[in-house]
Amino acid sequence: MTEGAAINAGDLPDDLTATEAGMWQAFRNGSVYDLSSGDTVVDDPHGGHPWGPERSVRARIICWLLLDGPPALAGRVSSLKLAGVRVTGTLDLAGGTVTPYMEMRGCRFDNEILLPEARFTTLRLVDCAVPRLEAARVHTEGDLHLPRCRFQNGVRLTDAHIGTDLLLNQAIVYRDRSGRSIAADGMTVGQDLQAELLESHGELSLRSAKVGVSLSLRGAKLANPYARLALNAPQLTVGRTLYLTPAGVGNPLLSGTTPARGTRIQRFECLGGLRLDDGRFGDAVDLERARFSFTDDQELSLRRVQTPELRFLGDTPQRGKVVLSGARIVNLVDRAGSWPGPGNLHMGGFAYESLVPQGPFPLTRRLDWVAAATAEYNPEPYERLAAVLRAAGEDEDAREVLLAKQRRRRETLPLAGKFWGYVQDWAVAYGYRPGRAAVWMAVLWAAGTLAFSHADHPPMNSGGHPSWSSALFTLDLLLPVIDLGQAGQWQLRGGWQWLAASMVILGWILATTVAAGATRLLRRG
Repeated sequence: MTEGAAINAGDLPDDLTATEAGMWQAFRNGSVYDLSSGDTVVDDPHGGHPWGPERSVRARIICWLLLDGPPALAGRVSSLKLAGVRVTGTLDLAGGTVTPYMEMRGCRFDNEILLPEARFTTLRLVDCAVPRLEAARVHTEGDLHLPRCRFQNGVRLTDAHIGTDLLLNQAIVYRDRSGRSIAADGMTVGQDLQAELLESHGELSLRSAKVGVSLSLRGAKLANPYARLALNAPQLTVGRTLYLTPAGVGNPLLSGTTPARGTRIQRFECLGGLRLDDGRFGDAVDLERARFSFTDDQELSLRRVQTPELRFLGDTPQRGKVVLSGARIVNLVDRAGSWPGPGNLHMGGFAYESLVPQGPFPLTRRLDWVAAATAEYNPEPYERLAAVLRAAGEDEDAREVLLAKQRRRRETLPLAGKFWGYVQDWAVAYGYRPGRAAVWMAVLWAAGTLAFSHADHPPMNSGGHPSWSSALFTLDLLLPVIDLGQAGQWQLRGGWQWLAASMVILGWILATTVAAGATRLLRRG
Protein backbone atom coordinates (compact mmCIF):
# COMPACT_ATOMS: atom_id res chain seq x y z
CA MET A 1 0.00 0.00 0.00
CA THR A 2 1.39 3.38 -0.94
CA GLU A 3 1.76 6.15 1.65
CA GLY A 4 -0.95 8.39 0.05
CA ALA A 5 -3.40 5.50 -0.17
CA ALA A 6 -2.73 4.64 3.47
CA ILE A 7 -3.50 8.17 4.56
CA ASN A 8 -6.70 8.34 2.55
CA ALA A 9 -7.79 5.07 4.07
CA GLY A 10 -7.00 6.35 7.55
CA ASP A 11 -4.25 3.83 8.27
CA LEU A 12 -1.35 4.91 10.45
CA PRO A 13 1.87 5.72 8.57
CA ASP A 14 4.76 3.48 9.53
CA ASP A 15 7.20 6.17 10.71
CA LEU A 16 5.07 7.71 13.48
CA THR A 17 6.20 7.60 17.09
CA ALA A 18 3.79 6.34 19.69
CA THR A 19 3.03 9.90 20.76
CA GLU A 20 2.37 10.95 17.16
CA ALA A 21 0.19 7.92 16.60
CA GLY A 22 -1.99 8.99 19.51
CA MET A 23 -2.25 12.48 18.00
CA TRP A 24 -3.19 10.93 14.64
CA GLN A 25 -6.05 8.98 16.16
CA ALA A 26 -7.25 11.98 18.19
CA PHE A 27 -7.29 14.05 14.98
CA ARG A 28 -9.59 11.53 13.26
CA ASN A 29 -11.82 11.44 16.32
CA GLY A 30 -11.89 15.25 16.75
CA SER A 31 -10.95 14.87 20.42
CA VAL A 32 -8.43 16.69 22.59
CA TYR A 33 -5.00 15.09 22.73
CA ASP A 34 -3.76 16.07 26.19
CA LEU A 35 -0.23 15.15 27.27
CA SER A 36 -0.24 17.26 30.44
CA SER A 37 1.14 15.61 33.57
CA GLY A 38 -1.15 17.34 36.03
CA ASP A 39 1.76 19.08 37.77
CA THR A 40 1.38 22.82 37.15
CA VAL A 41 5.14 23.42 37.46
CA VAL A 42 6.07 20.70 35.01
CA ASP A 43 3.25 21.61 32.62
CA ASP A 44 4.12 25.30 32.45
CA PRO A 45 5.09 25.80 28.77
CA HIS A 46 7.07 28.91 29.69
CA GLY A 47 8.99 27.25 32.50
CA GLY A 48 12.35 25.50 32.40
CA HIS A 49 11.23 21.94 33.08
CA PRO A 50 12.21 19.73 30.11
CA TRP A 51 9.60 17.85 28.13
CA GLY A 52 10.87 14.57 26.73
CA PRO A 53 9.93 12.39 23.75
CA GLU A 54 6.80 11.20 25.54
CA ARG A 55 5.35 14.70 25.07
CA SER A 56 6.94 15.57 21.73
CA VAL A 57 5.56 15.50 18.19
CA ARG A 58 7.20 16.60 14.97
CA ALA A 59 5.94 19.76 13.31
CA ARG A 60 6.03 17.93 9.97
CA ILE A 61 3.40 15.47 11.19
CA ILE A 62 1.12 18.29 12.36
CA CYS A 63 1.41 19.93 8.92
CA TRP A 64 0.62 16.56 7.32
CA LEU A 65 -2.56 16.24 9.38
CA LEU A 66 -3.73 19.77 8.73
CA LEU A 67 -3.02 19.94 5.00
CA ASP A 68 -3.63 16.35 3.86
CA GLY A 69 -4.79 14.41 6.88
CA PRO A 70 -6.80 11.19 7.09
CA PRO A 71 -10.60 11.20 6.99
CA ALA A 72 -12.60 11.57 10.17
CA LEU A 73 -14.06 8.55 11.85
CA ALA A 74 -17.69 7.85 11.11
CA GLY A 75 -19.92 10.42 12.75
CA ARG A 76 -16.97 12.63 13.81
CA VAL A 77 -15.37 15.85 12.55
CA SER A 78 -11.62 15.80 12.26
CA SER A 79 -9.78 18.55 14.15
CA LEU A 80 -6.42 19.17 15.77
CA LYS A 81 -6.79 19.83 19.50
CA LEU A 82 -3.53 19.55 21.44
CA ALA A 83 -2.71 20.31 25.08
CA GLY A 84 0.65 20.09 26.83
CA VAL A 85 2.49 19.04 23.67
CA ARG A 86 6.04 19.93 22.62
CA VAL A 87 6.40 20.59 18.89
CA THR A 88 9.85 19.95 17.46
CA GLY A 89 11.02 21.41 14.17
CA THR A 90 9.42 24.32 12.32
CA LEU A 91 5.65 24.36 11.89
CA ASP A 92 5.49 25.57 8.28
CA LEU A 93 2.02 26.03 6.80
CA ALA A 94 2.97 28.92 4.51
CA GLY A 95 0.58 29.25 1.58
CA GLY A 96 -1.50 26.29 2.70
CA THR A 97 -5.25 25.99 3.16
CA VAL A 98 -6.13 24.47 6.52
CA THR A 99 -9.70 23.23 6.71
CA PRO A 100 -9.75 21.40 10.08
CA TYR A 101 -10.29 23.33 13.25
CA MET A 102 -6.97 23.92 15.06
CA GLU A 103 -6.53 24.62 18.78
CA MET A 104 -3.38 24.22 20.87
CA ARG A 105 -3.30 24.91 24.62
CA GLY A 106 -0.28 25.01 26.89
CA CYS A 107 2.03 23.82 24.12
CA ARG A 108 5.71 24.49 23.62
CA PHE A 109 7.28 25.13 20.20
CA ASP A 110 11.00 24.62 19.66
CA ASN A 111 11.06 26.75 16.49
CA GLU A 112 9.02 29.55 14.92
CA ILE A 113 5.60 29.08 13.38
CA LEU A 114 5.37 30.02 9.69
CA LEU A 115 1.89 30.92 8.41
CA PRO A 116 2.43 33.50 5.61
CA GLU A 117 -0.48 33.54 3.17
CA ALA A 118 -2.05 30.51 4.85
CA ARG A 119 -5.83 30.21 5.11
CA PHE A 120 -7.70 28.96 8.18
CA THR A 121 -11.25 28.73 9.40
CA THR A 122 -10.38 29.40 13.06
CA LEU A 123 -6.96 29.20 14.72
CA ARG A 124 -6.43 29.16 18.46
CA LEU A 125 -3.08 29.11 20.27
CA VAL A 126 -3.70 29.54 24.00
CA ASP A 127 -0.95 29.85 26.63
CA CYS A 128 1.73 28.58 24.27
CA ALA A 129 5.48 29.30 24.19
CA VAL A 130 6.45 30.29 20.65
CA PRO A 131 9.84 31.63 19.55
CA ARG A 132 8.19 33.66 16.76
CA LEU A 133 4.94 33.79 14.80
CA GLU A 134 5.40 34.71 11.16
CA ALA A 135 1.91 35.21 9.68
CA ALA A 136 2.02 37.97 7.09
CA ARG A 137 -1.11 37.95 4.87
CA VAL A 138 -2.65 35.08 6.84
CA HIS A 139 -6.39 34.77 6.30
CA THR A 140 -8.92 33.40 8.78
CA GLU A 141 -12.65 33.11 8.20
CA GLY A 142 -13.25 33.14 11.94
CA ASP A 143 -11.09 34.02 14.97
CA LEU A 144 -7.37 34.16 15.56
CA HIS A 145 -6.79 33.63 19.28
CA LEU A 146 -3.35 34.07 20.86
CA PRO A 147 -4.16 34.76 24.53
CA ARG A 148 -1.50 34.20 27.22
CA CYS A 149 1.05 33.15 24.61
CA ARG A 150 4.67 34.27 24.85
CA PHE A 151 6.60 35.17 21.74
CA GLN A 152 10.34 35.61 22.28
CA ASN A 153 11.09 37.14 18.86
CA GLY A 154 7.91 38.95 17.95
CA VAL A 155 4.76 38.45 15.90
CA ARG A 156 4.22 39.45 12.32
CA LEU A 157 0.64 39.93 11.07
CA THR A 158 1.30 42.41 8.28
CA ASP A 159 -1.68 42.63 5.88
CA ALA A 160 -3.40 39.78 7.72
CA HIS A 161 -7.16 39.38 7.37
CA ILE A 162 -8.99 38.16 10.48
CA GLY A 163 -12.63 37.38 9.74
CA THR A 164 -14.03 37.99 13.23
CA ASP A 165 -11.94 38.54 16.41
CA LEU A 166 -8.23 38.78 17.15
CA LEU A 167 -7.39 38.00 20.78
CA LEU A 168 -4.03 38.85 22.34
CA ASN A 169 -5.17 39.11 25.94
CA GLN A 170 -2.35 38.64 28.47
CA ALA A 171 0.12 37.78 25.73
CA ILE A 172 3.79 38.68 26.25
CA VAL A 173 5.67 39.68 23.12
CA TYR A 174 9.34 40.61 22.83
CA ARG A 175 10.99 42.55 20.06
CA ASP A 176 12.32 41.05 16.85
CA ARG A 177 15.52 42.06 15.08
CA SER A 178 13.83 45.17 13.64
CA GLY A 179 12.74 46.36 17.08
CA ARG A 180 9.04 45.49 16.67
CA SER A 181 7.10 43.31 19.04
CA ILE A 182 3.96 43.02 16.88
CA ALA A 183 4.11 44.12 13.25
CA ALA A 184 0.51 44.33 12.03
CA ASP A 185 0.60 47.09 9.44
CA GLY A 186 -2.35 46.94 7.06
CA MET A 187 -4.11 44.25 9.10
CA THR A 188 -7.90 43.95 8.90
CA VAL A 189 -9.98 42.59 11.79
CA GLY A 190 -13.67 42.03 11.09
CA GLN A 191 -14.90 42.59 14.62
CA ASP A 192 -12.91 43.16 17.84
CA LEU A 193 -9.20 43.31 18.51
CA GLN A 194 -8.68 42.55 22.19
CA ALA A 195 -5.19 42.93 23.61
CA GLU A 196 -6.06 43.44 27.26
CA LEU A 197 -3.22 43.05 29.79
CA LEU A 198 -0.84 42.63 26.85
CA GLU A 199 2.87 43.07 27.55
CA SER A 200 4.69 44.46 24.54
CA HIS A 201 8.48 44.88 24.68
CA GLY A 202 9.25 46.75 21.48
CA GLU A 203 7.23 48.69 18.93
CA LEU A 204 3.59 47.66 18.50
CA SER A 205 2.97 48.67 14.89
CA LEU A 206 -0.61 49.01 13.58
CA ARG A 207 -0.07 51.38 10.69
CA SER A 208 -3.16 51.61 8.42
CA ALA A 209 -4.82 48.75 10.30
CA LYS A 210 -8.62 48.45 10.28
CA VAL A 211 -10.71 47.12 13.15
CA GLY A 212 -14.41 46.63 12.47
CA VAL A 213 -15.74 47.21 15.99
CA SER A 214 -13.51 48.02 19.00
CA LEU A 215 -9.82 47.89 19.82
CA SER A 216 -9.14 47.22 23.49
CA LEU A 217 -5.73 47.73 25.07
CA ARG A 218 -7.21 47.83 28.56
CA GLY A 219 -4.51 47.26 31.16
CA ALA A 220 -1.81 46.75 28.52
CA LYS A 221 1.82 47.63 29.19
CA LEU A 222 3.68 48.88 26.14
CA ALA A 223 7.39 49.45 26.59
CA ASN A 224 9.98 50.38 23.99
CA PRO A 225 13.09 51.92 25.54
CA TYR A 226 15.05 51.26 22.34
CA ALA A 227 13.27 53.71 20.02
CA ARG A 228 10.81 56.63 19.96
CA LEU A 229 7.52 54.73 19.69
CA ALA A 230 5.90 52.05 21.81
CA LEU A 231 2.64 52.21 19.80
CA ASN A 232 2.91 53.25 16.17
CA ALA A 233 -0.58 53.38 14.66
CA PRO A 234 -1.01 56.21 12.13
CA GLN A 235 -4.08 55.96 9.87
CA LEU A 236 -5.65 53.42 12.21
CA THR A 237 -9.39 52.94 11.62
CA VAL A 238 -11.61 51.61 14.41
CA GLY A 239 -15.35 51.22 13.86
CA ARG A 240 -16.24 52.14 17.42
CA THR A 241 -13.88 52.79 20.37
CA LEU A 242 -10.18 52.60 21.13
CA TYR A 243 -9.73 51.74 24.82
CA LEU A 244 -6.46 52.75 26.51
CA THR A 245 -8.03 52.27 29.93
CA PRO A 246 -7.76 50.05 33.04
CA ALA A 247 -8.60 46.35 32.99
CA GLY A 248 -10.01 44.23 35.75
CA VAL A 249 -7.50 41.72 37.12
CA GLY A 250 -8.23 38.14 38.14
CA ASN A 251 -11.67 37.63 36.60
CA PRO A 252 -11.87 36.42 32.99
CA LEU A 253 -15.48 37.63 32.84
CA LEU A 254 -14.19 41.21 32.99
CA SER A 255 -12.50 40.89 29.60
CA GLY A 256 -13.88 43.38 27.10
CA THR A 257 -15.67 45.46 29.74
CA THR A 258 -14.95 48.47 31.88
CA PRO A 259 -14.23 47.17 35.41
CA ALA A 260 -16.77 48.07 38.06
CA ARG A 261 -15.91 50.23 41.05
CA GLY A 262 -14.05 48.21 43.69
CA THR A 263 -12.54 45.79 41.19
CA ARG A 264 -8.77 45.31 41.32
CA ILE A 265 -7.45 46.92 38.17
CA GLN A 266 -4.33 47.36 36.10
CA ARG A 267 -3.94 50.63 34.21
CA PHE A 268 -2.87 51.06 30.63
CA GLU A 269 0.80 52.10 30.65
CA CYS A 270 2.93 53.31 27.78
CA LEU A 271 6.71 53.60 28.20
CA GLY A 272 7.62 55.27 24.93
CA GLY A 273 5.92 57.41 22.31
CA LEU A 274 2.35 56.79 21.14
CA ARG A 275 1.31 57.78 17.61
CA LEU A 276 -2.30 57.80 16.37
CA ASP A 277 -1.94 60.39 13.61
CA ASP A 278 -4.75 60.55 11.02
CA GLY A 279 -6.75 57.91 12.90
CA ARG A 280 -10.52 57.53 12.47
CA PHE A 281 -12.59 56.28 15.40
CA GLY A 282 -16.35 55.81 15.12
CA ASP A 283 -17.26 56.41 18.78
CA ALA A 284 -14.36 57.49 20.98
CA VAL A 285 -10.72 57.40 22.00
CA ASP A 286 -10.72 56.63 25.72
CA LEU A 287 -7.64 57.45 27.82
CA GLU A 288 -9.25 57.00 31.23
CA ARG A 289 -6.47 56.78 33.88
CA ALA A 290 -3.82 56.00 31.27
CA ARG A 291 -0.18 56.45 32.27
CA PHE A 292 2.48 57.75 29.91
CA SER A 293 6.22 57.83 30.47
CA PHE A 294 8.07 59.78 27.79
CA THR A 295 11.53 61.10 27.19
CA ASP A 296 11.88 64.71 26.09
CA ASP A 297 11.73 63.79 22.38
CA GLN A 298 8.76 61.41 22.68
CA GLU A 299 5.11 62.39 22.45
CA LEU A 300 1.49 61.37 22.53
CA SER A 301 0.63 62.30 18.97
CA LEU A 302 -3.03 62.69 17.95
CA ARG A 303 -2.43 64.81 14.86
CA ARG A 304 -5.50 65.05 12.61
CA VAL A 305 -7.39 62.40 14.57
CA GLN A 306 -11.15 62.38 13.97
CA THR A 307 -13.55 60.98 16.56
CA PRO A 308 -16.88 61.99 18.12
CA GLU A 309 -15.36 61.89 21.60
CA LEU A 310 -11.90 62.14 23.13
CA ARG A 311 -11.75 61.14 26.79
CA PHE A 312 -8.46 62.75 27.85
CA LEU A 313 -8.51 61.56 31.45
CA GLY A 314 -5.07 60.04 31.98
CA ASP A 315 -2.21 61.07 34.24
CA THR A 316 -0.18 64.11 33.24
CA PRO A 317 2.97 63.09 31.34
CA GLN A 318 5.93 64.42 33.30
CA ARG A 319 8.06 64.75 30.15
CA GLY A 320 7.46 64.71 26.42
CA LYS A 321 4.66 66.36 24.47
CA VAL A 322 0.97 66.00 23.77
CA VAL A 323 0.13 66.98 20.19
CA LEU A 324 -3.45 67.55 18.98
CA SER A 325 -2.67 69.64 15.92
CA GLY A 326 -5.38 69.36 13.29
CA ALA A 327 -7.50 66.92 15.33
CA ARG A 328 -11.29 67.18 14.99
CA ILE A 329 -13.34 66.19 18.03
CA VAL A 330 -17.01 66.67 18.87
CA ASN A 331 -16.93 66.14 22.66
CA LEU A 332 -13.72 66.78 24.58
CA VAL A 333 -14.03 65.04 27.94
CA ASP A 334 -11.06 66.07 30.05
CA ARG A 335 -9.67 66.71 33.50
CA ALA A 336 -7.65 69.74 34.59
CA GLY A 337 -4.87 67.55 35.95
CA SER A 338 -4.44 65.52 32.76
CA TRP A 339 -2.85 68.18 30.55
CA PRO A 340 0.90 68.94 30.41
CA GLY A 341 2.37 72.36 31.14
CA PRO A 342 3.63 75.14 28.84
CA GLY A 343 5.78 74.04 25.94
CA ASN A 344 4.57 70.43 26.04
CA LEU A 345 1.09 70.92 24.58
CA HIS A 346 0.42 71.71 20.91
CA MET A 347 -3.11 72.38 19.63
CA GLY A 348 -2.70 74.28 16.36
CA GLY A 349 -5.83 73.67 14.27
CA PHE A 350 -7.42 71.54 17.02
CA ALA A 351 -11.22 71.71 16.60
CA TYR A 352 -13.74 70.62 19.22
CA GLU A 353 -17.43 71.45 19.61
CA SER A 354 -18.14 70.97 23.29
CA LEU A 355 -16.28 70.63 26.59
CA VAL A 356 -17.27 68.06 29.20
CA PRO A 357 -14.87 68.53 32.12
CA GLN A 358 -14.65 65.80 34.73
CA GLY A 359 -14.15 67.42 38.12
CA PRO A 360 -13.33 71.08 38.81
CA PHE A 361 -12.01 72.91 35.77
CA PRO A 362 -12.41 76.66 36.43
CA LEU A 363 -11.99 79.19 33.65
CA THR A 364 -8.61 80.31 35.00
CA ARG A 365 -7.29 76.75 34.57
CA ARG A 366 -8.85 76.56 31.13
CA LEU A 367 -7.03 79.76 30.15
CA ASP A 368 -3.80 78.24 31.47
CA TRP A 369 -4.56 75.24 29.25
CA VAL A 370 -4.78 77.46 26.19
CA ALA A 371 -1.69 79.43 27.18
CA ALA A 372 0.26 76.18 27.62
CA ALA A 373 -0.52 75.30 24.00
CA THR A 374 0.69 78.65 22.61
CA ALA A 375 4.34 79.24 23.40
CA GLU A 376 4.09 82.02 20.82
CA TYR A 377 0.90 84.05 20.49
CA ASN A 378 -1.73 82.32 18.37
CA PRO A 379 -5.31 83.62 18.38
CA GLU A 380 -6.87 80.37 17.14
CA PRO A 381 -7.03 78.37 20.42
CA TYR A 382 -8.56 81.36 22.22
CA GLU A 383 -11.16 81.92 19.53
CA ARG A 384 -12.05 78.22 19.44
CA LEU A 385 -12.53 78.12 23.22
CA ALA A 386 -14.63 81.32 23.14
CA ALA A 387 -16.84 79.93 20.37
CA VAL A 388 -17.42 76.68 22.28
CA LEU A 389 -18.27 78.55 25.50
CA ARG A 390 -20.62 80.91 23.65
CA ALA A 391 -22.38 77.94 22.00
CA ALA A 392 -22.86 76.49 25.49
CA GLY A 393 -24.45 79.75 26.67
CA GLU A 394 -21.41 80.87 28.69
CA ASP A 395 -21.20 84.36 27.17
CA GLU A 396 -19.43 85.93 30.14
CA ASP A 397 -16.73 83.26 30.10
CA ALA A 398 -16.39 83.65 26.34
CA ARG A 399 -15.71 87.37 26.80
CA GLU A 400 -13.09 86.60 29.43
CA VAL A 401 -11.34 84.27 26.98
CA LEU A 402 -11.29 86.90 24.25
CA LEU A 403 -10.01 89.47 26.74
CA ALA A 404 -7.21 87.06 27.66
CA LYS A 405 -6.44 86.73 23.95
CA GLN A 406 -6.02 90.51 23.62
CA ARG A 407 -3.78 90.65 26.67
CA ARG A 408 -1.67 87.82 25.27
CA ARG A 409 -1.46 89.62 21.93
CA ARG A 410 -0.31 92.79 23.68
CA GLU A 411 2.88 91.01 24.73
CA THR A 412 3.93 90.72 21.08
CA LEU A 413 3.43 94.43 20.20
CA PRO A 414 6.07 97.19 20.10
CA LEU A 415 6.27 99.69 22.95
CA ALA A 416 3.71 102.13 21.51
CA GLY A 417 1.27 99.29 20.82
CA LYS A 418 1.71 97.95 24.32
CA PHE A 419 0.99 101.40 25.76
CA TRP A 420 -2.18 101.77 23.72
CA GLY A 421 -3.17 98.24 24.69
CA TYR A 422 -2.80 99.02 28.37
CA VAL A 423 -4.95 102.13 27.86
CA GLN A 424 -7.70 100.07 26.19
CA ASP A 425 -7.47 97.44 28.91
CA TRP A 426 -7.62 100.05 31.66
CA ALA A 427 -10.49 101.94 30.06
CA VAL A 428 -12.91 99.32 28.75
CA ALA A 429 -11.03 95.99 28.89
CA TYR A 430 -10.66 96.02 25.09
CA GLY A 431 -14.40 96.56 24.72
CA TYR A 432 -15.38 93.36 26.53
CA ARG A 433 -16.43 95.39 29.59
CA PRO A 434 -18.03 98.47 28.02
CA GLY A 435 -19.71 99.47 31.28
CA ARG A 436 -16.30 100.45 32.59
CA ALA A 437 -16.21 103.42 30.14
CA ALA A 438 -19.44 104.78 31.60
CA VAL A 439 -17.98 104.51 35.10
CA TRP A 440 -14.84 106.41 34.10
CA MET A 441 -16.93 109.02 32.29
CA ALA A 442 -19.07 109.53 35.37
CA VAL A 443 -16.00 109.86 37.61
CA LEU A 444 -14.36 112.37 35.29
CA TRP A 445 -17.59 114.30 34.89
CA ALA A 446 -18.09 114.54 38.65
CA ALA A 447 -14.46 115.53 39.26
CA GLY A 448 -14.50 118.09 36.47
CA THR A 449 -17.82 119.58 37.59
CA LEU A 450 -16.48 120.04 41.11
CA ALA A 451 -13.18 121.48 39.91
CA PHE A 452 -14.58 123.90 37.33
CA SER A 453 -17.16 125.22 39.76
CA HIS A 454 -14.24 127.08 41.37
CA ALA A 455 -12.62 128.27 38.11
CA ASP A 456 -12.51 131.89 36.90
CA HIS A 457 -14.38 131.81 33.59
CA PRO A 458 -14.77 135.15 31.81
CA PRO A 459 -16.87 134.87 28.64
CA MET A 460 -15.26 134.89 25.20
CA ASN A 461 -18.00 137.23 23.93
CA SER A 462 -19.41 139.70 26.39
CA GLY A 463 -22.29 140.50 24.05
CA GLY A 464 -23.97 137.12 24.37
CA HIS A 465 -23.17 133.88 26.03
CA PRO A 466 -25.05 131.09 27.75
CA SER A 467 -25.30 130.77 31.48
CA TRP A 468 -22.28 129.15 33.10
CA SER A 469 -22.67 125.52 34.10
CA SER A 470 -19.63 123.66 35.30
CA ALA A 471 -21.44 120.34 34.70
CA LEU A 472 -22.32 121.15 31.08
CA PHE A 473 -18.87 122.66 30.49
CA THR A 474 -17.17 119.46 31.72
CA LEU A 475 -19.50 117.26 29.70
CA ASP A 476 -18.81 119.34 26.58
CA LEU A 477 -15.08 118.75 27.07
CA LEU A 478 -15.49 115.01 27.58
CA LEU A 479 -17.76 114.41 24.57
CA PRO A 480 -15.52 115.00 21.53
CA VAL A 481 -18.25 114.81 18.88
CA ILE A 482 -21.24 116.47 20.52
CA ASP A 483 -21.20 120.28 20.91
CA LEU A 484 -23.18 121.46 23.93
CA GLY A 485 -22.30 125.13 23.34
CA GLN A 486 -20.20 125.53 26.46
CA ALA A 487 -16.54 124.78 25.70
CA GLY A 488 -16.06 127.62 23.20
CA GLN A 489 -17.84 130.31 25.23
CA TRP A 490 -15.54 130.71 28.20
CA GLN A 491 -11.93 131.67 28.76
CA LEU A 492 -9.74 129.69 31.14
CA ARG A 493 -6.27 130.65 32.26
CA GLY A 494 -3.24 128.92 33.82
CA GLY A 495 -3.81 125.50 35.31
CA TRP A 496 -7.48 125.52 34.35
CA GLN A 497 -6.47 125.44 30.68
CA TRP A 498 -4.33 122.38 31.34
CA LEU A 499 -7.20 120.69 33.16
CA ALA A 500 -9.56 121.43 30.27
CA ALA A 501 -7.04 120.03 27.76
CA SER A 502 -6.66 116.88 29.90
CA MET A 503 -10.44 116.44 29.91
CA VAL A 504 -10.51 116.65 26.12
CA ILE A 505 -7.71 114.09 25.76
CA LEU A 506 -9.33 111.69 28.21
CA GLY A 507 -12.63 112.10 26.42
CA TRP A 508 -11.06 111.17 23.11
CA ILE A 509 -9.31 108.15 24.65
CA LEU A 510 -12.57 106.88 26.14
CA ALA A 511 -14.47 107.48 22.92
CA THR A 512 -11.83 105.71 20.83
CA THR A 513 -11.65 102.68 23.08
CA VAL A 514 -15.44 102.43 23.24
CA ALA A 515 -15.59 102.61 19.43
CA ALA A 516 -12.90 99.91 19.13
CA GLY A 517 -14.76 97.71 21.58
CA ALA A 518 -18.07 98.26 19.79
CA THR A 519 -16.45 97.34 16.48
CA ARG A 520 -15.08 94.14 18.01
CA LEU A 521 -18.47 93.26 19.44
CA LEU A 522 -20.17 93.84 16.09
CA ARG A 523 -17.64 91.66 14.30
CA ARG A 524 -18.15 88.91 16.84
CA GLY A 525 -21.89 89.16 16.50
